[in-house]
Amino acid sequence: MSEPVVQRKIIHVDMDAFYASVEQMDHPELKGKPLAVGGSEVRGVVSAASYEARKFGVRSAMSGIQAKRNCPNLIFVRPRFDRYKEISQKIRKIFYEYTDLVEPLSLDEAYLDVTQNKKGNPSATLIAQEIRKRIYEEVGLTASAGISVNKFVAKIASDYNKPNGQKTVNPEEVEDFLEQLDIKKFYGIGKVTTEKMYQHGIFTGKDLKSKSREYLEQHFGKSGGFYYNIVRGIHNSEVKPNRVSKSVAAEHTFNENLTSEIFMQERLERIAGELEKRLKRYDISGKTITIKIKYSDFTTQTRSKTLPYFIADKGLLFEYAKELLYQERLKDSVRLLGISLSNLNTEIKKTIVVQLKFEF
Repeated sequence: MSEPVVQRKIIHVDMDAFYASVEQMDHPELKGKPLAVGGSEVRGVVSAASYEARKFGVRSAMSGIQAKRNCPNLIFVRPRFDRYKEISQKIRKIFYEYTDLVEPLSLDEAYLDVTQNKKGNPSATLIAQEIRKRIYEEVGLTASAGISVNKFVAKIASDYNKPNGQKTVNPEEVEDFLEQLDIKKFYGIGKVTTEKMYQHGIFTGKDLKSKSREYLEQHFGKSGGFYYNIVRGIHNSEVKPNRVSKSVAAEHTFNENLTSEIFMQERLERIAGELEKRLKRYDISGKTITIKIKYSDFTTQTRSKTLPYFIADKGLLFEYAKELLYQERLKDSVRLLGISLSNLNTEIKKTIVVQLKFEF
């Protein structure tokens, strides 16, 4: 006789406008004002926006110029990743008081499996409430949470009552919850796929559920099977406490567009130095080096090379980045350059890596 399957209890905790909220906490004069972290109104890209700024349509990944157009009173502040990491570690310390099964996705969000927890509390909903209360009292920031039977539904639910709220989707409610949901709210279905689904008459979870596996695989390839399962609440991915980064990156947005490869070489050398510092701090090396080139028209190009050995040295990073730079002619002036290293030795060593992207 087989043992009964234990229904998992997963919490997804997501800090509310994390970078912007930290800046408003540390600088009370910024509270209640539209704020953008990262870049400037002339150069750069918004890394995060306060809720006051979001009301004007300011979003992460938006250019500083567009953000300022949307919100003329927008205040720009430079990111302070060391400070964000410090706060994140305090929050994570709270998580580990409830369970060791914590999977950080970034500095501001994580999955927790509380099926069996250190408090002996059978209610994941009450645990989430307690965690959010403690984060507010001990750190000074608000968090939202989603609670359900798997990571996929918990992730969607955490966005449901933002900011400073939570939503529980019980096992018997999962399929109805997903059926009522707009397809663009499904985690993992991006803008392009959303538009494609609209073209196929798929606007809600119920529409998606009406399509056969064969139909979805025919029109959406291998992802079709994934879509078929998730709309039925089937998502068996476990919370992985030793989740590792797949790449380490450093990049820089320039005050003025660059047109000369000679000047770009100088910048790449600096970026390679910053990347080396990060790699050495975590004792990481990798085999695949990629340079990222963002042109003045905001189009992005990447060029990669995979080596037969691991590297982490600034000199080698710079030499290979320079080789990739000259691989083909640039199509326009350049506003951003970046270097990333993937195919890491963390897959072998199982090193835990958190927030390795670095901007300066």
